[in-house]
Amino acid sequence: MKTILSNQTIDIPENVDITLKGRRVIVKGPRGTLGVTLGFGYNMRSVYAHFPTNVVIQENRSLVEIRNFLDEKYIRRVQVRTGVACSVSQAHKDELILEGNDIELVSNSAALIQQATTVKNKDIRKFLDGIYVSKKGTVQQADE
Repeated sequence: MKTILSNQTIDIPENVDITLKGRRVIVKGPRGTLGVTLGFGYNMRSVYAHFPTNVVIQENRSLVEIRNFLDEKYIRRVQVRTGVACSVSQAHKDELILEGNDIELVSNSAALIQQATTVKNKDIRKFLDGIYVSKKGTVQQADE
């Protein structure tokens, strides 16, 4: 059954501005026009069985270098999307933190990092090494 008309009432937070122009709605907040109040964050963990994988952030937090993956001498480089900040966690060992306002850019950057560490020509049930998403959430905690 099709819904012909529906109405919803939404509570607007204090520091968020909404502009209506015809059918277009523009929402602006303290973090910009996307992810206006909390932002989006992905935590990624480096998993390895024998050879410790080193993750280095270069070029103003926009390039991720993955070294010593499965004891390879080849350095895997992943360019993080613009608008996404990348950092290494101080609290947990081998954890990478991606933060940004656009959830598509943050999740795409996490996917690029995960795909850079895929194991080729080996049994993936045995070789589980790689960098995987361990947690998805917001940058700031919601006040409830």
